[in-house]
Amino acid sequence: MAAVVLCTDEFEALARAEALARGLPQLPLVTVTHPIGGTPPHSVRAKAALVVDQVIQALTTAPAVSVSGERGEEEAETLEAPTDPDGLQAWVLEQGWGDGLPILPPTPERVKALLANTGRDPDEVIAVLPPRLGEATVRTLAVNAALAGARPEHLPLIIGAVEAIADPAFNLPAVQTTTHPCSPLLIINGPLTARLGIASGTGALGPGPWANAVIGRAVRLALQNVGGARPGKEDRATLGHPGKYTYCLAENEAASPWEPLSVERGFGYGTSTVTVCASEGPHNVNDHGSITARGIVATLAGVAATSGTNNVYLEGEPLFVLGPEHARTVAGDGWSKADLKQALFAAARVPLSRFSPENLERFAALRPQWFQGASTDAAVPIAAAWEDLMVIVAGGAGKHSAFIPTFGRTRSITRRIEE
Repeated sequence: MAAVVLCTDEFEALARAEALARGLPQLPLVTVTHPIGGTPPHSVRAKAALVVDQVIQALTTAPAVSVSGERGEEEAETLEAPTDPDGLQAWVLEQGWGDGLPILPPTPERVKALLANTGRDPDEVIAVLPPRLGEATVRTLAVNAALAGARPEHLPLIIGAVEAIADPAFNLPAVQTTTHPCSPLLIINGPLTARLGIASGTGALGPGPWANAVIGRAVRLALQNVGGARPGKEDRATLGHPGKYTYCLAENEAASPWEPLSVERGFGYGTSTVTVCASEGPHNVNDHGSITARGIVATLAGVAATSGTNNVYLEGEPLFVLGPEHARTVAGDGWSKADLKQALFAAARVPLSRFSPENLERFAALRPQWFQGASTDAAVPIAAAWEDLMVIVAGGAGKHSAFIPTFGRTRSITRRIEE
């Protein structure tokens, strides 16, 4: 059966990478000028008219060589890298392996030391990562951990995070290639956080903590180097955000008045876990005045209920990160975490009057139960159900919390860390 890939010119590199990864390098590709979304129908028709002949030719002409449904396998090889630090950084970037920050050389000795801490077969395939469909083995994850500056004790957590990200419900193919700025956020629970020194308090999402920085960065480098999501090529994020360098913190369980995320998801208090979410950057919530749970909810909901987040039409599991002081205020009124989620679901709603007519039409097809046929004074929630809202406690002193929207069409995944 004849086939052709049709995309905008901005996505040509991604389309070619996908075809190659799936063993279809000769698959015909036809591009139209970007963009299509948000373009008047007459302009879309005009763009289509320019490529009709190309599409017909592609569909009626045999490919130059026979194609296979199997993706091509690449032979592993060892490359000689420059030994001086400046030359090494430039060389890694030329290969398309770096993230723009300095890296450490993944020498055989350093990789061997990382592998020694896992007790797993170095050639075990942990996941196949899109869009390149690269095999993330224990060894390749160790190499990326070495590039990031991770230590041997960090590798089991990195492996667990990649296993979670590869779960189909996470929707990694879309997360890796979307124009949305999402990046996997790693939330760590359990005794491993103290042993590895993963920050959960003041500045947990900021600079300073070694473990937070290198664990999150190692996962990101693996997604780029093994999965092939190269920024500006296959990774099509319009702007991106700093979490695409590293995005990792621990829940501040000691300061939380509620059960931690891991226990909420069925794991024991003594179990170390990693939860991955396809997340935007944190949006600060400043409330120095409220002294009641309902006051805190009003402020959190005011930040979360905006018409420009993916969650408002793709749903998913948006995340509220409560600072310990806000959490104590809410719990001080006798509220459980479930009480807080139900209140946020009821309050964090966007009036339909805040959406453009074009978006109302588009969202009615994607989320008809809330947008289709509703009156202009109706309002839509930021998730499908209150249970889909995520709440953790993190940070230190200060009356600040954060709202972290997600990609929407994704589910967060929690995995036990095998130490």
